[in-house]
Amino acid sequence: MIIAIDGPSGAGKSTVAKAVAKHLGFSCLDTGAMYRCIALAALEAGVELSDEQRCASIAREKAISFGHVEGDPVPKRVFIDGVEVTDDIRTARIDRSVSIVSAHPLVREALVEQQRRLGHQGDFVIEGRDIGTVVFPKAEVKVFLTASNEERARRRVLQNEQRGVGSVDFDEVLADIVRRDELDSSRETAPLIAAEDAVRMDSTGRTIEDVIDDICTRARAARGF
Repeated sequence: MIIAIDGPSGAGKSTVAKAVAKHLGFSCLDTGAMYRCIALAALEAGVELSDEQRCASIAREKAISFGHVEGDPVPKRVFIDGVEVTDDIRTARIDRSVSIVSAHPLVREALVEQQRRLGHQGDFVIEGRDIGTVVFPKAEVKVFLTASNEERARRRVLQNEQRGVGSVDFDEVLADIVRRDELDSSRETAPLIAAEDAVRMDSTGRTIEDVIDDICTRARAARGF
């Protein structure tokens, strides 16, 4: 079974996906981290982020993998060619860069192929921006998760404070969220839109536990247990 959770930056997709995976005993695939890896690799190689061909070459050549703790379906560590980049891909620099890289059709083509191959290996909760529309259009459960701009910025600042990575300036984070929404929604390839058969969930004013329970209930109903 595939549970697809799409939505804009800062909507809480990663937190929700990880919790749903734990509750249901599924694995969790962080597709956003994969695009962040390509952005990081491109920057470190001195590649212009606007250079689609070179960014796509990186996406095809770099081996992205995830590290798990035994018994935990949620990956805790991220690697590029065996080198850990868990914290490196969560900086403000990558926040500003990832939408540019992910807008390239050839980059998306390379990573979607990897995502589908991984997703067909078992039961997965997969979050991103085009999971239910492009990557797994036949996913059994589809959710489009969002929240107000201000709520998403508040959550992202708190998350960055807790991790000690990324900007903690509310206005800067808010501006970046608005900018990324525009980039993600207006790109020609796989724009950020809700699948027609997705359940739309606005998490503003809802507890994270309520959202998690809602998705788990829908998954169990779809699975028949």
